[in-house]
Order: sequence, then C-alpha cells, then structure tokens
Amino acid sequence: MLYLIGLGLGDAKDITVKGLEIVRRCNRVYLEAYTSILTVGKEALEEFYGRKLILADREEVEQEADNILKDADTNEVAFLVVGDPFGATTHSDLILRATKLGIPYRVIHNASIMNAVGCCGLQGGQPRSSHRQDTWRPESFFDKVEKNRQSGMHTLCLLDIKIKEQSLENLIKGRKIYDPPRYMSVNQAAQQLLEIVQNRREEGEEPAITEDTLCVGLARVGTEDQKIAAGTLQQMCTVDLGGPLHSLIITGGSMHPLEKEMLSLFSISEQP
Repeated sequence: MLYLIGLGLGDAKDITVKGLEIVRRCNRVYLEAYTSILTVGKEALEEFYGRKLILADREEVEQEADNILKDADTNEVAFLVVGDPFGATTHSDLILRATKLGIPYRVIHNASIMNAVGCCGLQGGQPRSSHRQDTWRPESFFDKVEKNRQSGMHTLCLLDIKIKEQSLENLIKGRKIYDPPRYMSVNQAAQQLLEIVQNRREEGEEPAITEDTLCVGLARVGTEDQKIAAGTLQQMCTVDLGGPLHSLIITGGSMHPLEKEMLSLFSISEQP
C-alpha cells in the first residue's frame, strides 16, 4: 500500500492521528521536500513520529518515482506532504504511476493553504502561482488575476518556492551544485505586480489592478506566529511579515460586508 499523508501547515503535531498511526507502522517513510515547508525541520518530525524519514526532492519524485514505489505492493510505504497531498499535481502523478503498477493507495487529508487562507475572512476565489527569476519577469498570471478581479473574485497567489535549484550556468555545465533555498515574499510579489501595472500603462492600457487595489498578505498560516496584513498593493511592498512561507490575495472588485469587517481586523493602518 502507498499512503499519501498530509502533514498540515504548522509543525510536527499537525499530522492527524490516523496519519501518525500509519507513519509509525510503515516500512519506509518519505518526506516530500520541495513544494512546501513546515516551521520545523526533518529532525523534529523524526523525533515526534519515532521514524527515520527519507527526503524526497523534486528530482527524486519526478524522475525517480520508481524508487519510492519499489516493493510498495508487498510493503507499506508512506509519502508525507506538507499541507494536503493534492496541493501539487506531482502527487497525482505518483498515484497514477502506482495504479499502473497495480499498487493500491490511500490518501490521508489535512489542512492546506487552500482552505486555511479563510482565516483572513475572505471567501471563495481562484488560486494562482506567482514566479520570479533574476532575469525573467513572467506576466501571464497577471491576466488571470485581472480577469478574476473583473469577475468579482479574489485571487490567492501561491508565491514561488525554490529548493535545490541550479543556476543556469551549473545546469548547462551539468554540475550538481545547488543554490540556497529561496522563498518569495509578499513584498517581492507586490513589487512584481506593480512593475506589470506600469508596463501595461506604458502600452496604453489601464489595468484593473492598480496601486490602490486592496490586497491581503499572509505568512506562516496555521502556525502560532502567523501574520495577516490587509492594505493596498503599494503598502504590500513594505509590510514586514517575517519569514516564509508567504501568500498574497488580490481582492475581487466587490466584497461582502462581513469580508470587509474581517479585513478591518488586519488593516495595516490599524497596526502599531
């Protein structure tokens, strides 16, 4: 049996009782280590679970999935995912591979940023990923965010995470040298959006998203030190939300009175 087990968003104790029972009896336990992170490291998880964990990076999961599935038809193998197992399409691919090999699977769900983001008081909307490179400024996501806003929907931007990434030079030369982990912040995402707004204006457009668009920045959702800040897109460029992981919501064109009242609890202008 292959088990895909969600770990939740906070620390080692966010795993469900059902998930923990399975982890403690499995023959091998993998920890997916590239789509998200917890506030504690692998050692803290091992201590709480009472099991050694095998780190599974992007290369292992996407290119060498057979290693994870090896003997899973006769043994119990657990694949641990921060948040919920279906937060990334990679995990669906693992299930498809297991099915083709005749390996049964079971999913143990948990909280993810997709539902926990409701802590800020906004309801509904569409998720989007926001990426940034040193020499590349993608704008395709902006059109989708703008369309959501014009339709009155909020957009949750899942900010870029880079773990075990190679520089272009090392990639070309085939050197297994990896850059330090990098996590996109609300400040960087807001600055990227403002750059796109300016580019669109220079092209003669007036985008639906401007410096005054109401946004919500969130950091470390589900932990004891989570932070939420509501303010304009311009204000998001300077608000300090601390360490990763960050998310950014661009609000829709209209909001329910209860949503507005909830956001007032997190207004930047009201914070000390």
